[in-house]
Amino acid sequence: MDNKKVTRREFMRDSAMAAASVAVGLGAAAGQSVQAAGGATVDTSKILNYNPNMEYRRQGKTNLMVSVACLGGHSGSNDRQRYEIVSRCIDAGINYIDACTKGEVIRDAKALRGRRDKMYLALSHCGRETRDPNYRTAKKLLGSLDEVLKASKEDYTDLWRVTCYEPGGRHTFNTACEMIEALEKAKKQGKARFVGFSTHDRRWIKFMIEYFPQIDCICFPFTTMSKRAQTDSVFPALKKCDVGAFGIKPFAAGSLFAGSQEEKNRRARLAIRYILHSNTVIPIPGMNRVSEVDNVVKAVTERRKLDLKERAELENASKQMWAKLPRHYQWLKDWEYV
Repeated sequence: MDNKKVTRREFMRDSAMAAASVAVGLGAAAGQSVQAAGGATVDTSKILNYNPNMEYRRQGKTNLMVSVACLGGHSGSNDRQRYEIVSRCIDAGINYIDACTKGEVIRDAKALRGRRDKMYLALSHCGRETRDPNYRTAKKLLGSLDEVLKASKEDYTDLWRVTCYEPGGRHTFNTACEMIEALEKAKKQGKARFVGFSTHDRRWIKFMIEYFPQIDCICFPFTTMSKRAQTDSVFPALKKCDVGAFGIKPFAAGSLFAGSQEEKNRRARLAIRYILHSNTVIPIPGMNRVSEVDNVVKAVTERRKLDLKERAELENASKQMWAKLPRHYQWLKDWEYV
C-alpha cells in the first residue's frame, strides 16, 4: 500500500467542541425541559423514543441522548425472538442497538423495519474491516459498508464503527489514515451520520481520538472488573475530545453468570449498576430473551451505588468470572484498568 503523507493540519479541525457530561434522569416528563447533570437544559421531546422510566446520557459530540441501557448485537436469538426483544426495548425507552456482523445487521434491520425512527442503529461489518489485512484501504472499507447496507436494506447507519485489529496490536498510521478517510467519505455521502471505531487494544485509543477529531464515538470492553486507571486513563482524553464511549462485554461474554436464573439476573443487575455508577461508558449488553431486557431495565431503576454487601458479592462473582474466562477471551484481563 502506498504511503500517504498526512499532516496534523489535514486532520485537525479549527476548533473543538467543549466537553460536557449531560444526563437526563428517571422521572422527567415527556416534552419537559429539564436541568440535566452537567448543567445543560434538555428538552425530553427531542430524545429519541423517550420514556420517563429510562435514563439518557449525551454521547459526546454526536449530541445524541442515548439510553443508558442499550441492546448489543451478539446473541443467539432468531428473527422472531429478536423482533420481540427489540419490541420490548422500544417499550422500555431503549433507543440504541449495536450490530457487529453482517448477519446481525441484517437481522436487526429486519427487526426494526417499520419502526426505524424508534432506535439508533450502529453497525460494523467486522469480518470485512481493518482486522482483515485485505480491508485496510478506504476503498475496501467503503465497499464493505456498501455491502452491509445493501444486504440489510438500509440507506444509512447512525454510527459506523469500524472494527479494528485485536487483540493487543496496533494498526499502522497508514491504516489509521485510510480508515479515517473512509469514515469521512461515508459521512459526506450520507451513509453514516456519525463515525468511530471499536477496539480491544487499550493503548491505541488515546492516540486515535487526539490525533483524529473526526471520531465521534468509540467502543471498548468494560466489565465488572474494569475501573478508571489512576494514571494514563483514556477517560480524560475522551472528555477533552468530547468523544462518546460505549462499553462492550459488560458480562464478559457470559462468564459472569453462574447458579440459578435468579442468581444470574442478580449478577447482571449488579454489573449494570456498577458500570452506570462508574459514569464512564454506556454499557451494551447482549440480550437473548425478553426477560433479560426486563432485568437490565430493572437495574437502571435501582440504586446505583452498591452497598458493602453488594460490593463484596460482585467482587466474588467477578473473581469467578476472571477464573473461568475462555481462552479466546483472556484478553479481557487487559481491560481491568481503562
